[in-house]
Amino acid sequence: MAETISSFWGPVTSSTECCEKNYANSSYIAEFYNTISNIPTIILAFIGLINALRQRFEKRFSVLHVSNMTLAIGSILYHATLQRVQQQSDETPMVWEMLLYVYILHSPDWHYRSTMPIFLFLYGAAFAVMHSVFHLGIGFKVHYIILCLLCTPRMYKYYIYTEDVLAKRLAKLYVATLVLGSLFWLGDRLFCNEISRWPINPQGHAFWHVFMGFKSYFANTFLMFCRAQQRDWSPKVVLLMGILPYVKIEKSKRQ
Repeated sequence: MAETISSFWGPVTSSTECCEKNYANSSYIAEFYNTISNIPTIILAFIGLINALRQRFEKRFSVLHVSNMTLAIGSILYHATLQRVQQQSDETPMVWEMLLYVYILHSPDWHYRSTMPIFLFLYGAAFAVMHSVFHLGIGFKVHYIILCLLCTPRMYKYYIYTEDVLAKRLAKLYVATLVLGSLFWLGDRLFCNEISRWPINPQGHAFWHVFMGFKSYFANTFLMFCRAQQRDWSPKVVLLMGILPYVKIEKSKRQ
């Protein structure tokens, strides 16, 4: 919700705002609920990181969980300040994260192991520079959607070749949280004028953050299961405290 207001962070300079009243709860936080709603993502990514390190998964998964945390922290900075410079700290990690997914999903088929990681790294660095200089708007969104579409067929292929019922459930939870989060995001964007007249704002964008945190966790866990199968690590999905699924593996002594 755009407002002309001066606060601790100064006037709003970001090119995009959500349907939450600015500085309604604190003069230090522009969008309070959109800021704190990133905390579940950080917690879930930290749990995933601990699991990846403890069981000695490949470093790519540790980097992926760290990228989830980095994205959430960038989103906190952006929504807390609504400054253009912090907007980059939210949007650029979104692209970097998708490049990591491209790498993890497609790396088993690469014949030249070092070529694609180097290309993706340089591509991500070039995008960061371009986005910082030119402040890509619709171009950023289209670019992000294209990267998501590049991952979709491969994700579906992993799903149909997975026989484990609990692993398939992870993929279904990934899709369900993605769809629900997207619906909340669309509602917040499309019906902001109507929502602004309601006595209580449902905070659709904040729910988007929460659902995206779970979406990333379920996607990462599913991909860890698939990779463990490729490496013959006898993966199985178990529940942490009977609630949160994670992947448990059994490596051979030689590994």
